[in-house]
Amino acid sequence: MSYAEVRELQSALHTASDIVFGLQATPTDEESEQILDALRRALNLAHSLAGVHGGTGCAEHPRGAIDPLYGDAEDPLPPGYGKCLLCNDRRRRAGTQRHARV
Repeated sequence: MSYAEVRELQSALHTASDIVFGLQATPTDEESEQILDALRRALNLAHSLAGVHGGTGCAEHPRGAIDPLYGDAEDPLPPGYGKCLLCNDRRRRAGTQRHARV
């Protein structure tokens, strides 16, 4: 993990922490989304620590973001999808555009 990635991980964790410690009551929907986004970013960065070639197992984006839906038992990914968020997003968009034209 490079220095820049460590700083980004620290930033994501600090962002989530700042929002949580600044709460006065039940968080608003916007605050909840901000917390979730910061924690997802931190989790994806932490996943990238998994190996030398990155946590995605993707040849194109070995150090890319991990798809947060990967391994979700409630909503598993379709066959052919992997851990790479960038590739999975591209597949999702291609599928959406194909169906939208029909």
